[in-house]
Amino acid sequence: MRLIEIRLLEGPSVYRLEPVVKVEVAIGRRRTWYGQRAPGAHALVWLGATVPPKEWPDSIATLAAWARRLRIEHREGVGRIQVHRSSDPGHWIVTWPWIGSERARLIAEAALALALRDVTAAPRAKLTGGQERMLEGWKARIERASATPSPWIRDAARRIPVISISGTNGKSTTTRLLTRILLRAGRHVGTTTSDGVLVDERMVDPGDWTGPGGAQEILRRSDIDVAVLETARGGIVLRGVGYESNDASILTNVSSDHLDLQGIHTLPELAEVKATICRITTRDGWVILNADDPYVAPIARRVRAHVAYFSLLAPDGPVVKRHLGRGGRAYLVRRGELGEAEGRAWTPIAPVREVPITLSGLARHNVANALAAAAGARALGASIEEVRRGLVDFRPSANESPGRLNIFRSGSRIAIVDFAHNEAGVSSLLDVAEGLATGAGGRVSPITLIVGTAGDRPDDTLRGMGAIAAQRVQRLAIKETLAYLRGRRRESVIGELRAGATGAGWTDEIPVYESETAALRAELNGAGGAAHGGRPDAARIVVLLCHEDREGVFRLLDELGFRPVQTAADLLSLAPRLEERPRR
Repeated sequence: MRLIEIRLLEGPSVYRLEPVVKVEVAIGRRRTWYGQRAPGAHALVWLGATVPPKEWPDSIATLAAWARRLRIEHREGVGRIQVHRSSDPGHWIVTWPWIGSERARLIAEAALALALRDVTAAPRAKLTGGQERMLEGWKARIERASATPSPWIRDAARRIPVISISGTNGKSTTTRLLTRILLRAGRHVGTTTSDGVLVDERMVDPGDWTGPGGAQEILRRSDIDVAVLETARGGIVLRGVGYESNDASILTNVSSDHLDLQGIHTLPELAEVKATICRITTRDGWVILNADDPYVAPIARRVRAHVAYFSLLAPDGPVVKRHLGRGGRAYLVRRGELGEAEGRAWTPIAPVREVPITLSGLARHNVANALAAAAGARALGASIEEVRRGLVDFRPSANESPGRLNIFRSGSRIAIVDFAHNEAGVSSLLDVAEGLATGAGGRVSPITLIVGTAGDRPDDTLRGMGAIAAQRVQRLAIKETLAYLRGRRRESVIGELRAGATGAGWTDEIPVYESETAALRAELNGAGGAAHGGRPDAARIVVLLCHEDREGVFRLLDELGFRPVQTAADLLSLAPRLEERPRR
């Protein structure tokens, strides 16, 4: 048995809805995970499921027995010890509630050390002299340890309503849009995003604050009356959720991203982790789920709150039909309008074309985000009119939604800047680019994609991004993201992206740029020659996956004379055919 990690989770997690000690160990020879990202039922691993004691290996049973004994002797909680499986071969996870962090960690370390020495935990067992000294040494250290409580915010200390937003893509856009709706409804809104902590849309603390620290900073403020919290996978896995419960939650979607990190390898496992925010929604609150996502819709069976779905399917898909048939609530597009359905009742909210982030319906992923935000606002008590005002007021600009589908134009050249960092994000982004590039007679402008992402993505994600690009664009370039290699060699990131593209049939040269600004400047100015737009001012669409230097990219676009496309009128000047888009 060897230690993988000891971690103190400070709040709700995939294992329990309270702070727990997590001890992960591996038994047997070292083996690497292999399998399908979407496994069959026979291969599913439910991370939160408990393993019956009769199935525990002897070393795990000994570890659990020592943890139980030391916790009792040192007054460190009485909650049941549980054992969980991981999809990593030979990995076992032991969890139990904790009260004081320093004392709890020492108990975990002592239990592991004693189990590794095969010391029996029976209180009346006869130990050797060395074992007795080892045990007494640990007991003395534990007795001297302090007992700092978890910083999670309990319901008794929470004074304002909370809505949590998670998912693979669309979290930030949905969070920002929901914030705007509530702000226009007269609320003072505290928001956490991957860009920072905001109060009434004013940045007060830049940085990625999608973990428990950001949530706790917001919930301790006295100048807000509602919290809108973007909640990322990493925070849930590494520290737990920073508060006991929320009043509403939104799960946008689940697709391949951040896999092979912290033992999360499959899409069902990723969905289970993200669904933590839905499991902590109060009984009289609302859980808002994507009915079109096969990993999100079933979460309805595991929550205690009311459920509302959102869906882009027309006519309504089977999940929504069943739900409405039982009198449930859903947010849909009917006859070109976003609206709220409840049972047989239908209440229009706003025409799709009047909601700027949807780009007149061209950005279907933002239609979904608008539906999710509308559902979240309604769950917190906003009126239909307040929702409508917020939706039509929010623009996909560099100021209001930085790095999320920001479109710029200079003459016949279009630049699209987006944070897309996985296969689903790239596909959605190219849907928009193709819609802008295609006129009544077919494609009229070549599309260039500048692809690149952080190095902690697994090989199959990097190759998948390269393959999607190869199948859908006329020119492909790679930009490096050197500040986010995260342990991977730069040559490896480039190689996997190239391998995905060539495997999908790409035969042209793929230039590599060391920075996002260098890549964008070159490609906007005609890199690639006549086959890809000819003169520097020739019509072209250049799409940049921007992760590292957003401010530098925006300054460059301004320097090159590009101006933002933010209104429906601006969009129609780029693609007049959108005026005739069919109504649904």
